[in-house]
This record gives sequence, C-alpha cells and structure tokens, in this order.
Amino acid sequence: MRTNVLRAAAALAVATLGLAGCGGSGSDAAAPAPAPSATAAATTLTMKDPWVKAGPAGEMTAAFGTIVNDTDADITVMSAESPASPLELHEMTMKDGKMVMQPKTGGFVIKAKGDHELAPGGDHLMLMKPAKAIEPGDEVTFTLKLAGGRTVPFTAIAKPFAGAGESYDPGHSMAPMGSAAP
Repeated sequence: MRTNVLRAAAALAVATLGLAGCGGSGSDAAAPAPAPSATAAATTLTMKDPWVKAGPAGEMTAAFGTIVNDTDADITVMSAESPASPLELHEMTMKDGKMVMQPKTGGFVIKAKGDHELAPGGDHLMLMKPAKAIEPGDEVTFTLKLAGGRTVPFTAIAKPFAGAGESYDPGHSMAPMGSAAP
C-alpha cells in the first residue's frame, strides 16, 4: 500500500514539474505565437476513406475519398500523381443534356475547416492509363500536390465497384448506364 502511495506522489511531482516547465518565464509568456506555416497547413490536410476502383491495365479508372482540411485557410489541390498511372483531377458536369467528365481547371479548393468529397459521378482523381491491372485489395499510393508546392501522400485500397454501370471512354464522357467503354 505504501509503495502505491509513493508511486502516486512521484507521478504527481513529475506532472507538476512538467506543467511548470510548460509555463516558461514571464518574458516568454508575452511572446506571440508563430503564424502557422504552409508546412503546418499541408500536414493538416488529410484524405479520409480513400479507395480506388479496381480495373484492368491500360483502362481509365478513378480514386475517391474525402479530402479534409483542418486548417483555418482554404487549400487548393492543384494536381496529383501516382506510380500506378498518369493522373488528372476530374469533375463531372452537364453539357448538352448529358453528363461529361472533364479535367478540373484550377484544382479542387478545400475550404478552411471543411472537406471536399471525391466520389463516383463527381470530382475524382482519374488514373488515365494504369501500367498494370489494379486488383481488389491492392494498395495504390498517391500524392496530392497543393498550391504553394507542398504535398500530401496517401494510400488507397482498390475495390471492385460497378456503381451505376459507369465506365470512362477516352473522350472523357460518361458512358450511358449499362454500356461498356470502347
């Protein structure tokens, strides 16, 4: 019992000294906190629940997830890269009454304290021509390139996904439901 009391007293003493050390001297207490750096901004941009649509070699496929910005500033993802394939940032939009896929001019802007969903039928990372098949369960690495030059790496798991029968043709348009890409 006495040993437990001594251990508790020692732990309390260490915690008290640790807290006193954090207070600093009176002259340090008035110093302003440094402004957040671009590095700090980059490290608080994360990819939540990333995944990539499994597919054969040489055929377009896409990566999805939610980009989360925990900073107090908007952050723009300008491009992305992966050793698996050349990449483009893409969006889906209506043109002449049909849904078409096109490169996203200006990148994806993730608002301060916000998120940006990458999803089938919406914004996504388009793998233009994977060098080898992406099989269900494969881990594919990506790097988001931010305005200002910072990068954010992440890994996505490949999943089989039929979705709404979507497939991507080389002309960047969404094939009608149930059809196959040429």
